[in-house]
Amino acid sequence: MDVRDLDRRAGAVLGEVVMQVRPEHLSLPTPCPDWTVRGLLRHIVSENEGFAAAALNGSAPVQTWTGGRLGDNPAGAYRRSNVAVADAFADGGALDRLMEVREYGSFPRRIALTFHHLDCVVHAWDLSRAIGLPYSPPCDLVEAALDLARRIPDTDSARGPGAAFERSLKVSGTASEFEQLLGLLGRNPEWSAR
Repeated sequence: MDVRDLDRRAGAVLGEVVMQVRPEHLSLPTPCPDWTVRGLLRHIVSENEGFAAAALNGSAPVQTWTGGRLGDNPAGAYRRSNVAVADAFADGGALDRLMEVREYGSFPRRIALTFHHLDCVVHAWDLSRAIGLPYSPPCDLVEAALDLARRIPDTDSARGPGAAFERSLKVSGTASEFEQLLGLLGRNPEWSAR
């Protein structure tokens, strides 16, 4: 399957959750310990803008990766930034061209898009948990994200405070693939805001 299709679908799944966020949700905590719902939405929009700019230009300044604005319409900001990602990666013939992903290095655009897909699948869970929605992503989106998550080093130098992910957590031997994915990325599948 085309990685661009997987990513567009993951972005749409995340978008469905974003559309459920109400103003009273914005100050709620999320499974991401540094972010409220507003902070997580700003991070998601910023990352979308960074991926889009880097895909088009080969790199993007750190301000692009961190400077997303929600304004008074977070759902609209998400929608615009998500369309920008899809448009930036639309040229399938250039998926092997290198692009910088923040401070993590340069990767072929097709690999960078798998990072974005992983973020969408997991951040949709983060938001769902924070605002109390059920969340069950499609199996193929989970499988692709899990494949990547298994490759991310679980070391102090690669994870922890200030890194993209926390250290992995042990999950039950009977955990679903999605629960395994959450655990690999340092999230407790039982997390609740309450």
